[in-house]
Amino acid sequence: MCLPVFSRSLSKSLLVGSLVFSAFGANAAGLLSPVSANLPDLTIKEHHVEVTIQDGYAITEVEQVFANPNNQALDAIYSFPVPDKAAVGEFTYWINNQPVTGEVVAKQQARQIYEEEKKAGRKTALVEQDSYKTFDISVAEVQPQTDVHVRLVYVQPTHVDSGIGRYVYPLEDGGVDEAKLAFWNRNEQVQEQFSFNVNLRNSYPIDGIRLPHQPAAVVTQTDAQNWTVSLGNRVQNVNGDDDDDVSAQSSQPMAQGPVASLDKDILLYWRHSDGLPGSLDMTTYKKDSTSPGTFMMTLTPGDDLAPLQNGRDWIFVLDVSGSMAGKYSALTEGIRQGLAKLSPQDRFRIVLFNDTAQNFSGDFQPAIPEKITPLLDKLDQYQPNRGTNLYAGMKMGLRKMDADRPTAMILVTDGVANVGVTEKKAFLEMLEQADLRLYTFVMGNSANRPLLNEMTKVSQGFSLSVSNADDIMGQIMLAADKMSHQAMRNIQLKFDGGRITDLTPEQIGSLYRGQQLTLLGHYRKAGPVKVTLTGEIGSETRTYETEITFPDQSTLNPELERLWAYAKIENLQAKMDYLGEDSDTKQAITSIAKEHGLVTDYTSMIVVEEARFNQLGIDRSNKKRVETEHQARQQRAAAPVQQRRADTNKPMFDKKRSTVSGSSGGGAIDPWLLALLIAMASGVLIKRQQRDRKTKEA
Repeated sequence: MCLPVFSRSLSKSLLVGSLVFSAFGANAAGLLSPVSANLPDLTIKEHHVEVTIQDGYAITEVEQVFANPNNQALDAIYSFPVPDKAAVGEFTYWINNQPVTGEVVAKQQARQIYEEEKKAGRKTALVEQDSYKTFDISVAEVQPQTDVHVRLVYVQPTHVDSGIGRYVYPLEDGGVDEAKLAFWNRNEQVQEQFSFNVNLRNSYPIDGIRLPHQPAAVVTQTDAQNWTVSLGNRVQNVNGDDDDDVSAQSSQPMAQGPVASLDKDILLYWRHSDGLPGSLDMTTYKKDSTSPGTFMMTLTPGDDLAPLQNGRDWIFVLDVSGSMAGKYSALTEGIRQGLAKLSPQDRFRIVLFNDTAQNFSGDFQPAIPEKITPLLDKLDQYQPNRGTNLYAGMKMGLRKMDADRPTAMILVTDGVANVGVTEKKAFLEMLEQADLRLYTFVMGNSANRPLLNEMTKVSQGFSLSVSNADDIMGQIMLAADKMSHQAMRNIQLKFDGGRITDLTPEQIGSLYRGQQLTLLGHYRKAGPVKVTLTGEIGSETRTYETEITFPDQSTLNPELERLWAYAKIENLQAKMDYLGEDSDTKQAITSIAKEHGLVTDYTSMIVVEEARFNQLGIDRSNKKRVETEHQARQQRAAAPVQQRRADTNKPMFDKKRSTVSGSSGGGAIDPWLLALLIAMASGVLIKRQQRDRKTKEA
């Protein structure tokens, strides 16, 4: 089946749209080896992925077998991109054919233990996080002619927008970390067995599933609420074209050559049935009547945000640094087509930036061919080069705006600031001083998501993550629809009853057409709770109310505790990024991560021989947590799909949800914006295909 093209919403006076691209020629997940070392490569024999999507979150289990086919002992380092909002809670390493689950300790302590165990000749493994970029798995001293078996499990909230669910298994490393690229070679080839399986269980009916660029995926529907997806051993086609991959559904290794390459993200979309009501859905975990409970609450408003129709000034802030060289022709063609769609009553201005900023067009120009054509001809001749002074480009773009005219800014960059002001706090302060909305397309796995997402929150805009393997046209339409409708701003959520604590996010900000609001928190008292949502839509304050019930005991979703802890850590990290580092906040992050078994910037997961945990004074709390989670997963799998809707008796919203089908109506989407984004998306696909062909020819 094929998903329809999407649509989405907008806001009032000043709008900022941002397209964020990662560098082409990207590296992939895989085994690392030093560039300068004359050491033989380790190999990836098997790579198996099991994904379960249910109850508002996804659990991803990755099992791999590494092999050392050489005659000397070698260390293994496996690196892969950090999934968005993913909490790693389990790492298991097979020692003497027995699985040993890792424990979380402070990062420096974990590295010290790893090095000492390695030096002593004992088996050990380690998982570390490299900021927002990668998870790195290290296994010491893989003996000659032996295999290493590891399992990593992470959990993340599901993402549903305008009735379309989206899951990405990230494999592409965006290639923006130049120091890492200079030091490491990468082996991403799976030699013998590869599998990717998904079990989707949803309390609302699903119309269909789609996996872009995966024609061999086997999709099976049990009923409207239960779907499965499977991919088997694969080989890349000889032409390097994504849509023509040759695959084989077989558990046997291919006769020769690798069966898969971990160089492209795997995307999964699912589409909810049309006509579903707006709702409040909830999943809970409460071990017993004496323990505090944890909840995940998802609010899906009805489609009551009206379309907008306003003339605007347009400010294009374009990254012309060296990292944009591979995308520049697509960029200029997109700008050309976009400007051609503007109304003669509109005005435009173009700002360029690399290591400095340049007001390319001068003051605002009328959007007429006599002004547009000469500027674009000149822009075509520009050669991208040097570094990325994102701050200077944004600052110049915000100058000389006419307060009497609604203004939109389109920021095009890969989001990796490496020249001039680079501190997150400076960007946030600049946005706080401007009356604007920032809209971001975060494309690729190595764009600076923490910076871009925080900028979005400050400006009460929105962000969409886009993979190179995405159904890019759908994502474009989704964003364009948001930018053509009202938004609900300054949202407040109030609870009367339940003794609700530790709510995250602490500040909600805005909701755009089709978006869901997901909150996590603790409740101390079971029973009925009144929930009130208020927000501003234009000059109107709107209120929505319902009553729900928190259970006294609920044991099927223990993973919620990790999800809450991860969201809390994100909030603490964001505050520290803005206010500056401090030891108290670092300690708070470390304590929460250790209690809930999470790999973070300040904690890592260490595996040693079972007897060594006690000798090292490391409590086996994460092992117990993992056992509880495994048991709960087995119980969920054996039970029918549970209904998550909590406001059935008193619906919170009186309209149906917004969907991409357009059945609920909607305003006109700016044609210039679609032309711009379509041209840039086409450029993305063309460049990606050219890159793949060159790689195969080499």
